[in-house]
Amino acid sequence: MAKKTTGKKGVFKLDKKFEAILREKLPPSSLKEKYEKEVKKRMMERFGYKNIMQVPKIVKISINRGVGDANDDPKAMEKTIQEFVLITHQRPVVTRAKRSIASFKIREGAPVGCRVTLRGNNMYSFMEKLINTALPRIRDFKGLSPNAFDGRGNYTFGIREQLIFPEIDYDKIDKVRGFNITITTTAKTDEEAKALLEFMGFPFRER
Repeated sequence: MAKKTTGKKGVFKLDKKFEAILREKLPPSSLKEKYEKEVKKRMMERFGYKNIMQVPKIVKISINRGVGDANDDPKAMEKTIQEFVLITHQRPVVTRAKRSIASFKIREGAPVGCRVTLRGNNMYSFMEKLINTALPRIRDFKGLSPNAFDGRGNYTFGIREQLIFPEIDYDKIDKVRGFNITITTTAKTDEEAKALLEFMGFPFRER
């Protein structure tokens, strides 16, 4: 029986194919080993930490997509859920309107988006795929903006289309859709956070 994501409005089912993906255990990511054996050392040399426990780390990656047409087309949300499962190997949470907005024909509790929070090996596996496969597939890609840190060591950037991920089949998408990615670190400054992400392999363009 297909599992469901339910709520006040709408029932979003996952068929057996996507249930199977959620049950798959991802192999250990080499990026975690890189952090432990290479990145920590480079961060200590760069910032002069006295204790290895002071070295910042990435604690989670959050992926969010607003689905504005979900109110009129329930399949739009189903497609988003399926795409997030394919890309992250994790079940997304449906976000819902906190209040009614008459001008947009949105009722309180209506589904308006999806989000996934990745930690542990799922996080490292997604990050590895993002760095090595997805970002290089962006047309005319010159690197990520170095100006999108929030002042507290976290970094957010947007992906314009899901097709940069190899799991997404062009013939099966209903619409080209993007999403936002937020990388949360324990860095105390944006400078430390940027160095951490650079050492992990994230490509930043010159300012």
